[in-house]
Amino acid sequence: MLLINCPHCGPRDETEFHVGGEAHIARPKKPEDLTDAQWADYLFMRKNTKGWFAERWVHAAGCRRWFNVERHTVTHEIRRIYPMGDAPSDDIA
Repeated sequence: MLLINCPHCGPRDETEFHVGGEAHIARPKKPEDLTDAQWADYLFMRKNTKGWFAERWVHAAGCRRWFNVERHTVTHEIRRIYPMGDAPSDDIA
């Protein structure tokens, strides 16, 4: 099991958290102008990165606040936890 350091509550067991998916997705500025194919691409197509990846997490069984995590998708190592709105590390695609 992972011990995740919630930036608001401190270290907690991974079972208290949920992963919300890929972080830093560019939202459409005018979604009403997208074609059905463009809208489907935005909603469903995500990177399947092998290596370091930025994810949105929520402390569902605690403070219920969102934050970002840089996690290695093979080893599950967490190298950085940072607030929503902050930029990812330079090596995150």
